[in-house]
Amino acid sequence: MARQSNGTSAISRVVLVLDTFSVEAPFLSLSEISERAGLPLSSTHRIVTELVGHGLIERMPDRSYRVGNRLWELGSRTPGALGLREIALPYLHAVQTRVRQHTQLLVRSDLDVLVIERLSARDAVVNASIVGGRIPVQHSSSGIVLLAHADEAEVLLDRVVARGLNPITPTSLRTATQLRDAVEHARHEGFAVSEGFIFPESRGIAVPVRGSQDVVVGAISVVVPNDGSAVHDFVRLLRLAADGIHEALLRSYLPVGHPNARAGGIYRQLVSSSDRSMEYFEHLLTDHVSLNGNTVSLWPTDPLERESSSG
Repeated sequence: MARQSNGTSAISRVVLVLDTFSVEAPFLSLSEISERAGLPLSSTHRIVTELVGHGLIERMPDRSYRVGNRLWELGSRTPGALGLREIALPYLHAVQTRVRQHTQLLVRSDLDVLVIERLSARDAVVNASIVGGRIPVQHSSSGIVLLAHADEAEVLLDRVVARGLNPITPTSLRTATQLRDAVEHARHEGFAVSEGFIFPESRGIAVPVRGSQDVVVGAISVVVPNDGSAVHDFVRLLRLAADGIHEALLRSYLPVGHPNARAGGIYRQLVSSSDRSMEYFEHLLTDHVSLNGNTVSLWPTDPLERESSSG
């Protein structure tokens, strides 16, 4: 891999530039990108110009820059985040219909949790999470659940403590012992509760979401009033949803044509839609029609109508 004179690879410098953008700073000037990335202005200009050419960064009329839609397009192709979101979304809606507060889906990203979906009611308690935003694992019930089921959990715990727990409220986790106790409870009981860790009036409750081979791939949580009421009904509801997501994930990875496989062919790991839509995707696979590039339809009529008429 080509390296620059300071020993940083060209790809690493591109990542540094892209990482300067955040939920709090979606628009940046060239000088701001340079300062945040720790790169010379001339190098930053060269990298940004090339990224603009590829559509990964977009230049605005005021000469500021933002992340380009092409990055969202590329990110939408990963089953690990948006694919999981698509499959989980019907279950999130089912939970939110009953809770009418906040319902979230999160995955772990190193020492943070990444919010990949959030449903909220207008009169719900305070919850400042943003889709695409991060929360330190120790501040989130989902983070504690994901720590409890992570590979090398002890190493991660040590790293979280070394980074600093940085408690936000009087009830936030303040010591390494409190964090380890919370993680052990989540591992043993199968859920975690964060009572006022970020906002005193709000309480997070989370359970793990499992994929194939029983591996934990994310967490589903609710944020509800921190009123001291029992959490068992919330936990039961979340577990039902997590079980449904788990089953849908397993069916998404079964071989095409298996009697228990989800419809949708190769697209079923990225799309969750109506039954007829998923059957349409199945026919795309059968007739070797691609949704990418120059798509040419092989059907004179709707494939489902064709199927019924042929029968």
